[in-house]
Amino acid sequence: MIIDSQLVPDQTGSNYPDAFKSVVAGRVRKRLGDAAGLKNFGVNLARLAPGSSSALRHWHTRQDELIYVLEGEIILVTNSGEQVLKPGMAAGFPSGEADAHHLINRSNSDVVYLEIGDRSPDDEVNYPDDDLMVQTIDNTRISMHKNGEPY
Repeated sequence: MIIDSQLVPDQTGSNYPDAFKSVVAGRVRKRLGDAAGLKNFGVNLARLAPGSSSALRHWHTRQDELIYVLEGEIILVTNSGEQVLKPGMAAGFPSGEADAHHLINRSNSDVVYLEIGDRSPDDEVNYPDDDLMVQTIDNTRISMHKNGEPY
């Protein structure tokens, strides 16, 4: 299936609890994988405004992730620290490895990148810097405090 990314609707906002939504307020995604009808993995064309982050720093128990930078320079933050990623650079995050990561745009212009992740069932997402954990049960994401209480 051929997809014109300009015809794929922009998605803004987040399914994070309200306390965390401002972190990704400058993120816009086009869900290319959904537009193509993909079932086993997702592909998003993401645009990140200056001062915004891709997500809270996190890692997945079952989902592999890969990002590929198309335009601009962005900061990748992992357990090892910070690294600048430029167009043509990619970073991968294998499932089950507790190397929490996210992207921050500290530049003065938008950054465009691809996000690719599988859709493994029963994935858990861990957020070491925040009082948040997410479980996916029967394709439903459940946000909880680290003590297990729901948001």
